Amino acid sequence: MGQIDRLLKNYTRYVELPWANNLDGLQRIWFAVYPPAEERRLRVQLSAFDLATKAAGHGWLLVDLTDSLPDWLAGYEHFQDCLRDPEIVALGMSDLTKSVADKVAAALVHSKADNNSVVALHGLAGLYSFVGMSAIVKEVSKDVRGRLLVFFPGEYDKNFYRFLDASEGFNYLATPITCEESFIKL
Repeated sequence: MGQIDRLLKNYTRYVELPWANNLDGLQRIWFAVYPPAEERRLRVQLSAFDLATKAAGHGWLLVDLTDSLPDWLAGYEHFQDCLRDPEIVALGMSDLTKSVADKVAAALVHSKADNNSVVALHGLAGLYSFVGMSAIVKEVSKDVRGRLLVFFPGEYDKNFYRFLDASEGFNYLATPITCEESFIKL
């Protein structure tokens, strides 16, 4: 069985478990961790995650962050300056972070994203080295009503998540869902 198939199997088991309603926003966040090399396979299987969620009796709302950086750059007031000197982009990174956080927050308060729904984020690789996922997660955690599923290309080890090939990890309070064979035993 491939890694994304195992991730789907583990996710299916997890989404079928009863949900506690008295959790803080940070405790309602799940990270589906998979090897970055499996990104295309994951994208092909996104509809299977949707079906598994709905089969478990929950709603599903998918948010694609793939084009967040180019969309933001296209509207950036200093875009022409960035073409001459790419280091100028660094000056606007807090604006980009806010833009991404606003997009995720809007999805979390959407009418389809109630207490019984999963809002799933994918396409994070396009934000690598521009936006820290920790900042996004902290910013939107107060808006999570059901569950926020973050498709996380990277590694999970001993409560630390490493995004892509980052040299350092971050200790998110999110619940990990991994590609490991023995993830959940029911």
